[in-house]
This record gives sequence, C-alpha cells and structure tokens, in this order.
Amino acid sequence: MSEQQRLQVGDQAPEFSLPDADGKTVSLADYRGRSVVVYFYPAASTPGCTKEACDFRDNLAVLGDAGFDVLGVSPDSPEKLAKFRDAEGLTFPLLSDADKSVMTAWGAFGEKQNYGKTVQGVIRSTFVVDEDGKIAKALYNVKATGHVERLRKDLGV
Repeated sequence: MSEQQRLQVGDQAPEFSLPDADGKTVSLADYRGRSVVVYFYPAASTPGCTKEACDFRDNLAVLGDAGFDVLGVSPDSPEKLAKFRDAEGLTFPLLSDADKSVMTAWGAFGEKQNYGKTVQGVIRSTFVVDEDGKIAKALYNVKATGHVERLRKDLGV
C-alpha cells in the first residue's frame, strides 16, 4: 500500500464545507483573511481527544489574540459533537467529516500504527492555514497531551 498524500508547507489547503455540532455548514473559505488552526482527531469524548480539545479551549483566547481561529474535525455525527461541546464547554467549532473525505484530502486518514498494529484510521494531525489559504504548518501523528503547548511555542504565542 502506498504512503498517503501528506500536505506540505506552502501547499494550498484543501477546501471544505462541513456541518458543525449544530448542523450549520462551516467552510474553510469562511476564514480567508485570518489564520486558522485545523486539527483532526479520532473521536469525541475519548480521553486523548477530550484532553486535546480542552487544551485548545483553554488556550483559545491566547491563540485568538494572536490572530488564530481553531476548528476541530472528526468523523463524529453533529449530534455527538454537540454533546461533546456541551459536556466540555468547548467554544470553537467542531466539524463532522462523517465520510472522512476531508481527512483523506488533508492526509489525516489512512494507515497508522495502533498498539503495534497497522490499521486504517484518523491520524491525529494539526495544520495552520495562513490568511491566503496556504499551509503554514503541517503536523502529523501528534500526541494529544502537550500538543497545544508545543504548537503555541512553534507559533511564538
């Protein structure tokens, strides 16, 4: 099996329009003119994904003050995302990519190692998209814990 496509710094970010936790469509194009952190995670309400989402929530003001919006994307249904958002007090959009087409286009779905086995699944990944819609950072196989802190250091915020 071939290595899945991975985005590189300078690539045009693949466009998307996905439903949020309330079923409203959110598009990457809505953020043109601002920098946006787009992160992909496997499943709402699981320990690692909850830790990562809460870290983004707790750093949202600092990221926002530095000009970065945040979008979280998972294959969960909008209903599950709404429960996750409400349970954890998340204040940034959570988007549903049920068919995983956006994740695939971004290189965030495919072969990965899970407990020593090669499986197909969501590859925990984070991207920074600049004001012009280009990839400024592409981070694959990130760890949930401590990731947001490292991202802030990388971004100088």
